[in-house]
Amino acid sequence: MKLILLIANLLWIASCGRTPVAPSLEVGGGPHPEDFTHWSALTELFVEYPPLVAGRSSRFAIHLTRLDTFKPLASGRAEVVLSYGPGQESAFAAEAPSRPGIFGVDVTPPRTGEALVLIRFQGEGLTDSHEVGRIAISAAAPAAHEQPEPPPSEVSFLKEQQWVLDFATALAEERRIAESLRVPAEVEARAGGSAEVDSPYAGRLRIDRLPALGAPVTEGQVLGYVVLPAPNPADFIGPRLARAEAETVIEIATRDFERARRLVDGGAAPARRLEEAQAALSLARARHNAANERLRELESSRQSEGEATVRSFAIKAPLSGRIERILCTPGTSVQAGDALFQIADLDRVLIAAIVPESDYTRMHQLSAAELEIPGQEQPRTLSRPLRIGRIVDSATRTFPVTFEYDNRDRTVAINQTVHVRLLLVAGPAGPAVPVEAIVDDNGSPVLYVQIAGESFERRPVRLGDRSSGFVRVIRGLKSGERVVTRGAHLIRLAALSGSAPAHGHVH
Repeated sequence: MKLILLIANLLWIASCGRTPVAPSLEVGGGPHPEDFTHWSALTELFVEYPPLVAGRSSRFAIHLTRLDTFKPLASGRAEVVLSYGPGQESAFAAEAPSRPGIFGVDVTPPRTGEALVLIRFQGEGLTDSHEVGRIAISAAAPAAHEQPEPPPSEVSFLKEQQWVLDFATALAEERRIAESLRVPAEVEARAGGSAEVDSPYAGRLRIDRLPALGAPVTEGQVLGYVVLPAPNPADFIGPRLARAEAETVIEIATRDFERARRLVDGGAAPARRLEEAQAALSLARARHNAANERLRELESSRQSEGEATVRSFAIKAPLSGRIERILCTPGTSVQAGDALFQIADLDRVLIAAIVPESDYTRMHQLSAAELEIPGQEQPRTLSRPLRIGRIVDSATRTFPVTFEYDNRDRTVAINQTVHVRLLLVAGPAGPAVPVEAIVDDNGSPVLYVQIAGESFERRPVRLGDRSSGFVRVIRGLKSGERVVTRGAHLIRLAALSGSAPAHGHVH
């Protein structure tokens, strides 16, 4: 209620202080003025004027609106031309508007008859003209009569109100809009587009500079190190024992190899006996080398001058992307396999639409798709689907239709729930309007159609499919009619509050 009263006050203030059309046209006395509305490609003309009388001055109140901004033309020259025939023209002009958008032009017809009335404008980089039509010019003023009451469905919304508020209109145009299916969808990381970085070994985590959440990383970039713990004396017992055992085995294997060679050379044993002895000696030497290598590693891990000169293993990013989660604290101990970071490449993600199994056969008609993101008015166009699922989920009775989406502007997040409009074969052509023109009036779709410069009609409609920001109107609107696309809710509030004056007010 407070919002309605606020809008009503604003509308009433905007409607005050209008310039009179003619001093003689008082409310309730004299003939009421005529009005005319015309749209060109550049401007909208709304003009009010009294009946024309030869030799008598009549004031034209000319309202001119730019159609690129729907704001008033604040400067320029307006001209009214009366053409009785070739070479029989009379022109009357105003060199500047009396108020932004309103030009008052005094027109004195030189004689009676029928004249073609033209209104021309030049200024603000525009040159435009509007043909009002043929108007009869009488010898005397017509008798006063009451102005007819506007129909109940008509709503008055003055130019001064339109100009100061967020207001715009558009033509209903013939369009072929594809049949569509709106389904929920989920944002997923593409294959290879997300990874957890784990610790390769148990040890102490050393990170010189912890990356910030959202920080970019490149594949192979070092994120930190795992420092293996320094050995204690007990760690040397096993490797030393293994080396000693290996040395003993080498001695035995060497003697056995020499004996086998003598026997084979003397013909007392087959050659296979020598091969087996040689293999045993090679295995003993390999075990001895491994024991020596383990001891060297332990020796290099000893404490030296109070500092740990231990081995460390680099933790590297497995892919390029951004740090999405940090699961570790520098300086703490970690175990092998502990998750440290989560990296995701969000530049390109997957949009998995969840489609009911009943619509599976319609997917061969799929021609395009649009992504509807919460908080954004305009949908985003999706590329052709990467794949259409061939397996129906037994629990949900749905199947996925997956698209790739360019997410460099970070409009969606992984695991976010969105909606996808699947566009099928285009339906028949019909009048279509921008989606923002639709007003929800107690659950019913309504349009506000501009029938004149300051007159609008509430029009209940039946809607069809929608695509690319347009919706087809099945019933209630014709192509070529002009609908309000911005400010329709203000007109609705004006009608509810009764704040706007009725049509036929004086300027």
